[in-house]
Amino acid sequence: MDNPSNENTEPVEGQDGQDGGARPRSRLRRSLSRWANSSDHHARELRRTVRESGLDSISEAPDRTVVRLSGSLRTVTLRPRGGVPALEAELFDGSGALTLVWLGRRQITGISPGRQLEVEGRIGVQDGVRVMYNPRYELRA
Repeated sequence: MDNPSNENTEPVEGQDGQDGGARPRSRLRRSLSRWANSSDHHARELRRTVRESGLDSISEAPDRTVVRLSGSLRTVTLRPRGGVPALEAELFDGSGALTLVWLGRRQITGISPGRQLEVEGRIGVQDGVRVMYNPRYELRA
């Protein structure tokens, strides 16, 4: 019942202690690798900027204390909270992410994904997610 023509005869790396040769990387794998490297580079740059500015990093910022943070907006969405419009954005600084919420706002000029931002406010935790409501903000170049 064994049909030798259906067997995979291509050597596999590490099988029998032999190197079967490097397979060419697919275009998707190369693209993902470039994207991951650029994301890592972006995170390193954000962490460096936070360190140089003397601001708190998101991962080390204490809850329920007024903090100043800086980072890049990854997402911006409109999500009603209790029947009130709320603009939500995810701030990322290379060390962690924080959800920013502006209650009663459908949009804010200049608040868009990819934008650099410095915010000030108190961090709270809601449903296990760190959130800052109605932060003061300053757009960065």
